[in-house]
Amino acid sequence: MREMNPKHAEALIQLVLMGAETHRLETKRVSGKMVSKALETVCAFANTQGGWLVLGVEDATKANGAQRLYGVEENPEAIDELMRKLRTHLVPEVGGVAPQRLPCTLRNGQAGHLVAISVPVSDKVHSILDGGTWLRGQASNREMSANEITELSYRRGVRSAESEPVDVDFELLDTDTWRLFLKGRSLTSTGIADQLYRIGLAKRVGGELQPLRAAVLLFADHPGALLAATGTRADVRVFHFKGNTIESGEVPNLRKPPKTLSGPIYRLIAQAHAHVLDELAGGLTLAASGFRTIHRYPERVIKEAITNALIHRDYRLNRDVHIRIFDNRIEVMSPGLFPGRITAATIHRMGSFARNALIASNLREFPEPPNVDAGEGVRMMFSLMRAGNLYPPQYRELRDQAQEAILVTLLNEERPPIWEQVSDWMDRHGPIANSDLCQIAGLDTLKASKMLKRWVEQGLIVADPSRGKRNMVYRKPATDAEGSAPGLLADDADNNL
Repeated sequence: MREMNPKHAEALIQLVLMGAETHRLETKRVSGKMVSKALETVCAFANTQGGWLVLGVEDATKANGAQRLYGVEENPEAIDELMRKLRTHLVPEVGGVAPQRLPCTLRNGQAGHLVAISVPVSDKVHSILDGGTWLRGQASNREMSANEITELSYRRGVRSAESEPVDVDFELLDTDTWRLFLKGRSLTSTGIADQLYRIGLAKRVGGELQPLRAAVLLFADHPGALLAATGTRADVRVFHFKGNTIESGEVPNLRKPPKTLSGPIYRLIAQAHAHVLDELAGGLTLAASGFRTIHRYPERVIKEAITNALIHRDYRLNRDVHIRIFDNRIEVMSPGLFPGRITAATIHRMGSFARNALIASNLREFPEPPNVDAGEGVRMMFSLMRAGNLYPPQYRELRDQAQEAILVTLLNEERPPIWEQVSDWMDRHGPIANSDLCQIAGLDTLKASKMLKRWVEQGLIVADPSRGKRNMVYRKPATDAEGSAPGLLADDADNNL
């Protein structure tokens, strides 16, 4: 176990002594009962948002300040037992757990150590051997119910609705798209049911073969209609609005009635992409100001956003993919949240995670596939938008609505040079204030305020609701409720705390 950098150790200790436990921080004295409770906390952190477990510290309700520092010297055998059980009693083992020793002065004035265990959020669902599956609450752990475990398995991508058999006649999958797929794989059909079974797209249920949901989505002419009885919708809805907002009222501000597109995923991607391009090519839209708006999105970026929405969406959810076109942006809304450890803040570095691996792997076998399944599509989107001098794609998880979704926004607006510096500054330092922007950009307070207000209107940043107007700070939307790393200290991304 390595020793933490003294500067970082002091910062973490001060943070621990400031107050009570949180949803990402827990402290424990090293007693005989500590091991089982510590395992519950590590399991809960991995299943939730990650966090820090600091050992050798008394509960804040029982002591104050430095009087809480008992140290791990109080029971070193318990620490050894915990280190062993972290490797043997978590199923599956939690990867990336990093215990570190923190030198400190104990409550009795002697030199000693704490142990801090950094637990990253996991892309799996973890249980304790003969000890249940745990979730982290606001400041404590609780055991998950069977339904919660199933739900988390779907969210993390451990399970996917695509692999579930559905009661659909195989004849309805024997389509031109199926024959195109056979041609792409140089296969000859020996009967569609047998062939789908051989390539893992059908299962035996009660002695009879049934196609998987993935097969219906890949080959049926109208998969949404066939899967409606299972609670799945699989179409694309396109809305083209006048202006830059959705106006509530008796008459919606739509340029034309919404368009519903249906078909097997391979054809639906091409169909939706072509329809959006046609809408944009209608092309020059007259804004209220009298100026004409030219849509400048790279075609490959639009297609990739649509492709990802259809391949990686959660097909348990009874909602279509929605594409919304405004004068200043395109929005693609995909049912479900990010799978695995991906967050809106990290997707440009981590790429995509195949929630629906069967769909992704078989889609690439078509002639001229829309995906290469190499995890590079999102990075390409960021690169092309940057090359076009446009803002990068904006990703956001929509949790506070009837059905959760991922929203991807492509802004039709030139990116000011200062944005790259500000974005990088927030990635490294966290929330930004007006004074920070003044220093970074060499602006006066009024100009900086106008720039921040504009970025809020665009959805690039959000104001911290807990701050007063005079002390307002701003952060990227993805950092409000997300985090793939414990992130308790401002510079932990740089020092591996």
